[in-house]
Amino acid sequence: MERNRITEVHGVTPQELQASIIEDLKSEINTIVNSFKPQKNAEYLTRKEVAAILKVSLVTLTDWNKKGVLKPYRLGNLIRYKRAEIDQALISINSKNK
Repeated sequence: MERNRITEVHGVTPQELQASIIEDLKSEINTIVNSFKPQKNAEYLTRKEVAAILKVSLVTLTDWNKKGVLKPYRLGNLIRYKRAEIDQALISINSKNK
């Protein structure tokens, strides 16, 4: 003997229920789509490039590395800086002055 399963929703019209389901689906699909967007690769800069951007000497750059103002990345003898971290360091320095 087969039973019919009936789900009743009170206080909501079929159109409102449909609109609510569609809105929730759109939200979930947008979340999934945003998680699959290609990640932007980090741009790495040399010491000379960073010194030119910040208009400081290489000695000052080395001093800032020791003080933790900038975070260098090392691969063998190569030293590189992430552009985003350079920009963030400038933002945090400016926010301290306000």
